[in-house]
Amino acid sequence: MPPARRGRRATVSPWVIATRLGLYLVLTWGTLIVLSRGLFTSSETLALAFAIYSMVPVITFALFRGWPFYPGAVFRLLVVRPFWYTQLLLPLVSGAGLLGIILGAPFGHALEIGRVLAGTMLAITAVLIVLGYLGTRRLVVRSVDADVPGLPAEFEGLRIVQLSDTHIGPHTNRRFLRRVVDTARSLQPDIIAVTGDLIDDRAEDVSAYARALGSLEAPLGVYMIAGNHDVYAGWDEVEKSLRSAQLGTVLVNEVKLLRRGDATLAIVGTGDPAGGPRGASRAAPDVETALAGVPEDATVIAFAHNPKLWPALAARGVALTLSGHTHWGQFALPKLGWSLASPFLEHAMGAHTLKDSLLYISPGTGYWGIPFRLGAPPEVTLVTLRRGESAVALVHPPRLVRRRRAA
Repeated sequence: MPPARRGRRATVSPWVIATRLGLYLVLTWGTLIVLSRGLFTSSETLALAFAIYSMVPVITFALFRGWPFYPGAVFRLLVVRPFWYTQLLLPLVSGAGLLGIILGAPFGHALEIGRVLAGTMLAITAVLIVLGYLGTRRLVVRSVDADVPGLPAEFEGLRIVQLSDTHIGPHTNRRFLRRVVDTARSLQPDIIAVTGDLIDDRAEDVSAYARALGSLEAPLGVYMIAGNHDVYAGWDEVEKSLRSAQLGTVLVNEVKLLRRGDATLAIVGTGDPAGGPRGASRAAPDVETALAGVPEDATVIAFAHNPKLWPALAARGVALTLSGHTHWGQFALPKLGWSLASPFLEHAMGAHTLKDSLLYISPGTGYWGIPFRLGAPPEVTLVTLRRGESAVALVHPPRLVRRRRAA
């Protein structure tokens, strides 16, 4: 056999992955079942039943490489959501319990100490989960004043409302979505930009998106671009459904020119890296194609779901890029400029400047996985364009959108 080429990653066998996953589940659930022994009548049986209930979805998902049916609201709330909560809690609680067993074994109190540590971890994470759930309902408006060098006077004061990462499906809270729509309208935008991850995980979710946000409108247009979850859901079908529903203008490596007098503002929408390298699919990012139709004297505003595209856009003279994708990790310490996404991304949150180019990364308007947000509340962003000597973004503190009381 010829020697393996260096630099190529070895492919991990599905059986190896299955074995590792099996060992992980046996260790974690085995620890919890042992700790539940004797707590009350049938406590072990109940723990085992819950383990099976949480594992069946992942086994089904793996076998079919997705759900073999369209998961409706009830399924997502009663099956998918408990699955995600379980995956979050399982390593933390079982890990604390196992540590307690190890520490308590020399003193003959392995189960007692294991239960104390597991119970403490469960209580702490439960409090955080409740706070995170409440955080997903704390809708805020954040104003960003963007100073753009060379901005034509005709577009001075242009207002762009940005929504991002809505992740809408049949399970998404309708009352919350109505607040998002009402808030966006109240800001009287000239343009509305939905910067990717419009839907949860299925192309069929476009109908839920249309019911929730289909009434959005702005004088200069509503624009939508592909995010990675829109690509995962099958972008061809998603794009077809979006266009059929006439929800606005879908931009995929395309430009829309807006003219006022002799001035031109170019609105560019990119593809997303989840679509593969350039040319791999229609949804793949192609900055050159996206900017090909931009006049030389135009001021360019780009909508790019993934902020990793910003350096390439900035290098080609894009004045302002609006992105999402990161969710700010759904857990952030804004005063420190840190989020759970920060260790993994060069640009993870907030505003950034590169020469005469600006980037703003929205924390998103929805959530993915479980309803959890701490320090990164769901946001409707209002970006106001200003003419400036240099590129500067003034990000104002968020303003809480208060819930209206029912009449």
